[in-house]
Amino acid sequence: MLGVSRQVLARHGAVSEQCVRAMAAGAVRASGARFAVAVSGIAGPGGATAGKPVGTVWFCIAAKRGRGIDFVPAVKHFRGNREAVRRKSVAQALSMVLRCL
Repeated sequence: MLGVSRQVLARHGAVSEQCVRAMAAGAVRASGARFAVAVSGIAGPGGATAGKPVGTVWFCIAAKRGRGIDFVPAVKHFRGNREAVRRKSVAQALSMVLRCL
């Protein structure tokens, strides 16, 4: 539905700037909304990889501007258990949306 290519996932993984940019752009296109937020991360307890420890979360805001889309990506590294990482991720995503509005 969001149109994230297999190439993006194979080359960069689901927890990457490239993936959340594609997710956010796909959400704008699929929904017709002016803004979209995408989040992808490793909340734990497993799933960590080299260079992507538990708590790594990528965010991206996509904002429709005329015929194009502007992007505001960010990466955060949160500490805590799965629930804490998820809570902090929601707070970060909402904060980014509010700043973009």
